[in-house]
Amino acid sequence: MSLRGTASQIVAAFAADFDSSRLDEDHVARCGRALADTIAVAIAAQNEPAVRRACDYVETLTPSLAGGQGRRQHGMASLWGRGQHSTVEGAALFNGLAAHALDFDDASSPMSGHPSVALLPCLIALAEARDIEGSRVVSAYVVGFETCCKLGRALDLTHYSRGWHMTATMGTIGAAAACGHLLELDAERITHAIGLALAQTGGTRENFGTDAKSFQAGQANAAAIRAALLAERGFTASPHALDGRAGFTHLYSGGEDIAPGLATLGSLPLEIDGGGIEVKKYPACYGIHRPLDGLFDLMAERSFALEDVERIDIETSYGALAPLVRHLPRNGTEGKFSIEYTIAAAIADRGIRLSSYSDEAVTRRSIAPYLDRIAAREVTATMIPRWASIAIVFKNGQIRKRRVDALRGSPQSPLSDEELLAKVSDCMSWGRSAIRPADLLEATQQLGTASIRDLIAMVERPNMSAQEVQ
Repeated sequence: MSLRGTASQIVAAFAADFDSSRLDEDHVARCGRALADTIAVAIAAQNEPAVRRACDYVETLTPSLAGGQGRRQHGMASLWGRGQHSTVEGAALFNGLAAHALDFDDASSPMSGHPSVALLPCLIALAEARDIEGSRVVSAYVVGFETCCKLGRALDLTHYSRGWHMTATMGTIGAAAACGHLLELDAERITHAIGLALAQTGGTRENFGTDAKSFQAGQANAAAIRAALLAERGFTASPHALDGRAGFTHLYSGGEDIAPGLATLGSLPLEIDGGGIEVKKYPACYGIHRPLDGLFDLMAERSFALEDVERIDIETSYGALAPLVRHLPRNGTEGKFSIEYTIAAAIADRGIRLSSYSDEAVTRRSIAPYLDRIAAREVTATMIPRWASIAIVFKNGQIRKRRVDALRGSPQSPLSDEELLAKVSDCMSWGRSAIRPADLLEATQQLGTASIRDLIAMVERPNMSAQEVQ
């Protein structure tokens, strides 16, 4: 697209004018898989303390519907897996928070964050409340994905290194643009929506390993909906909010000129085709996934136990270790951000599953003595291309090494249908859900032809109640 106007106006023009006819069945299928994955990880988290607390809060927004009682009202949306409804903002907040609570949702290297958890909860909530077709959600998702990735490419080094949580910052901006497209707002109103989103944008990496990290993802969705619905009603914001002298890039980053990068919005290949969606195979922070892939390759070649290991040395690209701040984790949430615990647990348990991050598993005494034998360091100054290597030094003097560039679940090595079903099944089991994994996958495969209300009804087919997830 041409370089015209402020950064906000460039994004808004792209979002308003994006032609959904450019998308094919493969785009619909990938968006459907992303939706299945996102709903599954949200349902898996239903019994997490943070999610229960969030549900208690969201119920105060709609007291007449607390406990799943009452009829659906106009403008309401579902709390995934609970058989309850809330306001559209409440549903987006809750579903976004729940889908990020286990840190098992998908990621994007160009965005340096988690795209689907920042986009789908708000898009699905809006589409359900307004009875919008799934095909429009696909188009909006691609718009949001494109925006998040272009902003991520432009700002990742300075913005991320300052400590911002890019899922919450880039995600809020991209989600506002996506919601504007979903609602068919014109470019002027989407410009205002972006400014209103920026008025609510925040989220710090200091919160990683706490409940606040997942809240930041939920808040991105609620903020985007709030911004789009206010803009729809004529609420205004500065067109310079993104790149003005007192705008986002100067306050939150290094004042980069992001307009040239944004001018490539919509150019081929689209970000969803080039960078693609990276589906998590393991329920841990993404910075640990490449070392885990390498570890499991080495374990497949030779069986060994923690007792056989003298030390493990991990090297990786810039930024991978930034979120891994919990070296001696005290609970399951912190364990997901501990490369030391995760690598040790993977060896001890012969795998990494959701159960690996229970509080009891993380604090077991059999693991603790080995954590200080595992060391990791970043050895490059750039974030992309991303890679990691793992070297295991055994007590008998042998050394085994493996380097991983394309991780499992990435566009270069996507999860098979069987692997995705296995992940969804693990999620349903961990969340003690009555929803059948096959029903979830079947419903989301119809994203291009069904309304979102019908799709959600298909997912909730067992007519489960909130009591079933107590």
